[in-house]
Amino acid sequence: MAVRTQDVRRERTRGRRAAGAVIAGLLLASGCAASPRAPAGPTAQEVGATLDRRAAAVLAHDSEAYLAAVDPAAASFRTAQRTELGNLADVPLESWTYRVKDVIRRSADRVTADVELRYRIEGYDDAPVTSARTVELVRHGAGGPWYISADRAAKDSPDQLWQQGDIEVVRGAHSLVLGVGRRTQELRRIADTADRAVPAVGESWPEPWDRQVVVLVPESVEDMAGLLDSPAASYRGIAAVTTGEVGGSGRRPADRVIVNPQAYGMLGEFGQRVVLTHETTHVATRADTSAATPVWLSEGFADFTAYRQEARSAQELAPELTDAVRRGELPASLPADEDFGFGGDAAALARAYEGGWLVCELIAEEWGEEELIAFYRAVGGRSTRDGAVEHALQSVLGTTPEDFTARWREYLRDRLG
Repeated sequence: MAVRTQDVRRERTRGRRAAGAVIAGLLLASGCAASPRAPAGPTAQEVGATLDRRAAAVLAHDSEAYLAAVDPAAASFRTAQRTELGNLADVPLESWTYRVKDVIRRSADRVTADVELRYRIEGYDDAPVTSARTVELVRHGAGGPWYISADRAAKDSPDQLWQQGDIEVVRGAHSLVLGVGRRTQELRRIADTADRAVPAVGESWPEPWDRQVVVLVPESVEDMAGLLDSPAASYRGIAAVTTGEVGGSGRRPADRVIVNPQAYGMLGEFGQRVVLTHETTHVATRADTSAATPVWLSEGFADFTAYRQEARSAQELAPELTDAVRRGELPASLPADEDFGFGGDAAALARAYEGGWLVCELIAEEWGEEELIAFYRAVGGRSTRDGAVEHALQSVLGTTPEDFTARWREYLRDRLG
């Protein structure tokens, strides 16, 4: 496929791909520690109390109570805050809380707080989505109430969808699609495709997972980049990505599939189905994916699931690797993590994805699909990369890295030559 997908948060965790790039703007305000003589500002508890009132107003969709915590002297900010709350009106929120991590005094009547926003969507999130925020508070006169005068994404943190416009919500049988600036018909088609993807992933990955997916559809690739804290150039050819923290601890974090409406819209029905099945696989396997999991395994298994029921030949699904094998350029080793980096040689990137898929195909065909799942879990069950794959090859498949690589290279000759 010409358009590729990407599992973003794990890439950012490992610092290997473009998804870790820093977003332009929305930077944490600089400042130095207050001197011992500085007048006392609010405690974290006082800031937390203000934010708690704001959180209750969000859940109640109470604009009057929401604005009561906003600086009455900041007219433009109040207008923006009213709009943001309205943008959330149709989103089925189950929870919305703030945790104050630090408070820095700027003066007697002005402070900056490092805050973590945590929220869940009702019926979809077992764990909260977290967002690091920088909140500024002011008061007008000693002893007066504290008001929020600014609220923005912290340094290296992404925007949120409701900051980009009014969110339209489309519910599917297994999906929830949240879109901004997109036609309802388009969002409905995405929900229908996601509804087909979820049971397909369930057949491939029978381990416990929620068997539903939340899909975000921003208005443009630039807005997509804002949701991912990365430059837009990193995503122009990418149809969708998945966000979420790697698991490995049994916790199932809240993932989001984010669609690039331009690239996704260029795909046909087959391509769109493959993309959303691939990304939904990342959602399903998240808790069993860790820092020990090589990219060829996580991306290869996602493609294995996406192609599993498609009636297309290996040569059709792996055209770049097919051409290389037929030129006598058989890969010497399994794809390395850096081979999956976007922004470089597109053909080399395609060969990495295709190679990862055929690794998983090899395991499924020669050892069985149950062993493929066991292998995936065994690798992801380790906390670090060192020895993880080697141990799983021996304990699950009864082979060595050298033997396995040789068998994979022979498999490529048989399937693609």
